[in-house]
Amino acid sequence: MIKFDIITIFPKIFDSYFSESILMRAQKKGLIEIGVRDLRQWTSDRHKKVDDSPYGGGPGMIFKVEPIYKAVLALKKSEIRSKKSETNSKLQVKNKKSRIILFSAKGKLFTQADAKRLAKYDQLIMICGRYEGVDERVAGHIADEEISVGNFVLTGGEIPAMIVVDAVSRLIPGVLGKKESIVEESFSQTKNYKLKTNNYYLEYPQYTRPENFRGWKVPEVLLSGNHAKIKKWREKTSKN
Repeated sequence: MIKFDIITIFPKIFDSYFSESILMRAQKKGLIEIGVRDLRQWTSDRHKKVDDSPYGGGPGMIFKVEPIYKAVLALKKSEIRSKKSETNSKLQVKNKKSRIILFSAKGKLFTQADAKRLAKYDQLIMICGRYEGVDERVAGHIADEEISVGNFVLTGGEIPAMIVVDAVSRLIPGVLGKKESIVEESFSQTKNYKLKTNNYYLEYPQYTRPENFRGWKVPEVLLSGNHAKIKKWREKTSKN
């Protein structure tokens, strides 16, 4: 099982997406666990303030380092305590694999290779920034890596967090109905097809019934039953 801990100031944003379809079923099966954490619970003032104006001047507000530090520390301690309650083995606690991710416009572009890499961890702690940004000391001293989901600016890290949870979860055994579903799909590196540009494979076109809709016909080769020809057609039409 993998646990996702998402630190945000808008926890309700995640309610709908994580309570539907595959992710909902994966949680019910105990294959993944998703914890959405309100950053404001780690503030110390009565206004639950998580941001402040930037040093040196400038527009907007910056997320403070202190509440994020407290949040990450508490979540990692929580994982250790829960592990200790299950076993007295200090070795297992020490080997607990967690990764702290900060979503940032200057971060490394998230790819399918990253999803596969992150799926090997036991816990992913994800920090969702807002407003003008996050105190740079979070990136420098707290986060293990910074991730971006594209060369554009979003209002916060919540959508990137959903993307990472979705991409990683479907790689966990049992989350998808058939394990073959993740073998030959876009951005996978398969042995069946020669890879060219960027080492990425983009899946071949797919069709289903009816065979003819408004004159738009399914390629005859897919109706032939000749698996050798179908394989060759798929190799030709896949985008590498």
